[in-house]
Formats: sequence, structure tokens, C-alpha cells
Amino acid sequence: MGEMVIKNFQDDFETIVKEIKKQIVGQDEIIKMVLIGIIAGGNVLMEGAPGLGKTVLVKTFSKVLDMPFSRIQFTPDLMPVDITGTVMINKKENGMEFEFEKGPIFSSIVLADEINRATPKTQSALLEAMQEKTVTVGKTTYQLEEPFFVLATENPLEMEGTYSLPEAQLDRFMFKLNINLPKMEDLFKIIDLTVDGKDEPKLRKCATKEKIVDMKKMAMKLPIAASVKERAIKIMLQTHSDRTDIQMVKDYVKCGVSPRGIQSIIAAAKVKALSEGRFHVALEDIYQMVFPCLGHRMFLNFKAMADQITSDTILREILKKVK
Repeated sequence: MGEMVIKNFQDDFETIVKEIKKQIVGQDEIIKMVLIGIIAGGNVLMEGAPGLGKTVLVKTFSKVLDMPFSRIQFTPDLMPVDITGTVMINKKENGMEFEFEKGPIFSSIVLADEINRATPKTQSALLEAMQEKTVTVGKTTYQLEEPFFVLATENPLEMEGTYSLPEAQLDRFMFKLNINLPKMEDLFKIIDLTVDGKDEPKLRKCATKEKIVDMKKMAMKLPIAASVKERAIKIMLQTHSDRTDIQMVKDYVKCGVSPRGIQSIIAAAKVKALSEGRFHVALEDIYQMVFPCLGHRMFLNFKAMADQITSDTILREILKKVK
């Protein structure tokens, strides 16, 4: 992989980030992580209290990336057909004809807003699309165009009217990112941007569908040393109680991370390395991707809840051992 190719990748990445930051203040790291997820071809779940800019962030990405965008507002009465589409019966001159009307899932960027306010049955309508990039209605399977990714937002589970996401669905998100309250100086900038009578920043399209697909192909070709892969695999295996001697894992982990977790870490680490202009994946890239890639894929028991132990606490113990 040539030096100019890597430089172009880095420039394209930074251009997109810079454009997003015109609209989104105080979430620089989140912006980079969402873009890494998009380039790596993954789905991203963002959790945070209402009003922290999760939806605006996704809509800003849709303005900067020149590709089809659709928004699904999840509510308790949302049905699976509202997502996938439905078969309509149309009256023709020579009789009745069945015609499939595509739902909002047939897009490139799909914003699943407040995904955990719908019932698990409706949430699961996304499963096939998120993993297989296909949608099956009746006996017909439809292929979704590349690139396709779901950017979902959810409210913390303590909030009223929320449903837990099924484990199988959580596993299909490459990242889970926590959106926190911006700092004091960032809040000043947000006020200036939104309620000070200034014109909204004009955002320009910085990347096409083809560009994102090319960037993904480029990233996947980036070499990674066997020793770095081995370290990533060891981290994943340590989340399983029968593969570790870490007492905290044995006490609190009900179900360890699936192989999708390791795939996510490697894919994301490759994009991160390229975005920083490097020719190889470093151990530090792997370590930085552990929390967003594995935290939501590790399911804890009731004892962990009672003792107020989180996935991040356990992952920190695992990293201490593996490092």
C-alpha cells in the first residue's frame, strides 16, 4: 500500500470529520468513532439521555455523506412492516397484482431513532438487514445496496417506556458509544450555534457511496501482525468464564463475547490506523477499540447488577492481565 494512498485516505477522513464538527460541538471523539464504524461497514449504537445531540449527529452525517438517508422513529406501536415494507395489492385492468412497497430500511444510512422504545419484535426486524444486508418479505429476499449501515440511538434503560435490546441485536452493532454532557466551553459554543440568531453552518457533501466503499476496501487490505491479532483474540477469550482465571469474569459474566466482537475490533483498528496515516495496526489501536466493540457484547448476571459491576470494569481487569 503506497504512501500516497494512505495520505489520501487520511485527508478524506479528516475532511469529513472537519465538516461534521461545523455542526456538532464537543463530541470530537464520538464523531471519529462513528466515521470509523461507517467506513468499516459496521452499525453503531449511541446511548445517552435526551437532548445530547445523538439524532442531530446522525442527520449531520447524512448531509455530509452523499448517499440515501432514511429515519425511523421507534415507538411502542411501530410494526415490523413499517421498517421492511409491505406487499400491496393493486387493481389492474387484467386483474389484481401484488407489488412490494419498500420500507425505510432500503437506504444507505438508516437512523433508528430511540430504538429501544419499540418492542423487541419490531427491533428484531432490523436483524437480517444489519448482518446479512438483505431483507426477506414473504418468500422473496431483497439485496440491500452497499454501503448500508444502521446508526441507532437509544435512551438509558432506567428511563420510562424503554425495552432492552435483544442480545442477538446488540451483537450486530460494531460499536456502542456513550454520549455524555459536553464541557462548559462547548456548551457556550452550542448556544452560539443554535440560539444566538446566527445562520446555521452550510455543510457540503464530502464523500459519495463509492468513496466510502473504496475506503473500506483499502482499510481491509491493511496488514496486521500475527502477534497483534493474537493479543486481540486473547482479550476476547478472557471474557469467557471457562477460558480465564480472572475471578471477576467467573463471578459476573453470564455470556462472553462472540467472534463478531473480534471481527469488529480488527476492522475498526485497521480504519483507525489508516486514518492516522500509519501503515500497520498497532497494539494501541486494538486496546482503544476494546471498550466500544466488546462492552455491549458481554452479558452480565444479576450478581453484577447487585454489586454495581459494569462491563467496562471487567474489561479493564482483562486488559491489565493481557497487557
